Amino acid sequence: MTSPTRPQAEPRSAYKVFRPIGTRWMDNDVYGHVNNVVYYSWFDTAVNGYLIESGAIDIHAGSVIGLVIETQCNYFSPLSFPEPVLAGIRVAHVGSSSVRYEVGLFPGQDSTALTAAKGHFIHVYVDRLTRRPAPLPPQLLTTLETLK
Repeated sequence: MTSPTRPQAEPRSAYKVFRPIGTRWMDNDVYGHVNNVVYYSWFDTAVNGYLIESGAIDIHAGSVIGLVIETQCNYFSPLSFPEPVLAGIRVAHVGSSSVRYEVGLFPGQDSTALTAAKGHFIHVYVDRLTRRPAPLPPQLLTTLETLK
């Protein structure tokens, strides 16, 4: 039996779009670095912020919404307040009603640094009212093309 490939940190060139994220004092834990649960919030904030700003989704009035069904993160080096963070975003897979987003988190001050953490989450897009899977809207599909 072979062992699984160990995840590796990646350069900024592996990602298509970048969004800055400010760290907060409360993000640090007692060990002096950002607590692991905060990284998941950053993934969600980076992707949804980009989708909202690009007009791909309307979180208030759109008929289709994205629900997270899976998420995962690998950590390579610590991040801590007050260091800025840069989130790189890409799309790894687009289905008929789902998208796998991948996010890399970089120390914002060092343009040569590899990902301090990277992970993914999968959105299943559903009808806002019925919560049943729905086809990806055309504007979302157009935006996703820029992230491949």
